[in-house]
Amino acid sequence: MNAQIKKGILEMCLLHVISEKEMYGYDIMKKMSVYFPEVNESTFYSILRRLNKEGATETYLGDTSNGPKRKYYRITKFGLEKLEDDIKSWKQINNIVEAIGIER
Repeated sequence: MNAQIKKGILEMCLLHVISEKEMYGYDIMKKMSVYFPEVNESTFYSILRRLNKEGATETYLGDTSNGPKRKYYRITKFGLEKLEDDIKSWKQINNIVEAIGIER
């Protein structure tokens, strides 16, 4: 899969997963690697850092019973708006591709 296309899809999917449930970074990566097994761990974390820097997510330290505190991600209002825009764009692209006659 083209790297630029994959990057945008991964970003949208990560935002969607976080919008459903606030999650620890490693748990996000484990869940996403089921769907994108060819993507390495550092790529997921890189996208998470970028989404956080852009203000689409925010982080907080969660309590754990053993060990150090973990960094959890939650989506922001801006992130929800970005996710909605990304989904609209995705649907438009799918409609165009199907209209041209390219089947899934």
